[in-house]
Amino acid sequence: MIETPARRTRRGRTGSVATLSALAAVALFACAEAATEVPLITPEALVSSPPTGAVILDVRSPREYAEGHVPGAINLPHDQVSLRIAELGLESDPPIVVYCERGRRAGIAEAVLLEAGFSDVRHLEGDMSGWRAAGRPTEKP
Repeated sequence: MIETPARRTRRGRTGSVATLSALAAVALFACAEAATEVPLITPEALVSSPPTGAVILDVRSPREYAEGHVPGAINLPHDQVSLRIAELGLESDPPIVVYCERGRRAGIAEAVLLEAGFSDVRHLEGDMSGWRAAGRPTEKP
């Protein structure tokens, strides 16, 4: 059998890279799709009538959180949510409002929270960048 360049690509290293790229695309799509299922809460609604007993979850890095965050928010970096899920009180299933800087990390955290069984997960519309752009107050630890 004569091996063409196309056949070599499928069998060689390039094929492995293509497979990894495809898996990464599926994972990103799954995170984006989970984020679209989470309802938005506007900054105005969060300030004027926050959900009763809500946990405001800042999933940015500790450094970003220390530079300023939504008042009352707790910091739990997105890559630690699955490891520290018990800290959020699943047994009482509080409403959780999630945000990051622009939305990507919040989408990942939201997918983890929903998978863990939290039923009232909301996304802060505009994330932290929108909060600051609107001139809303921030808090520092």
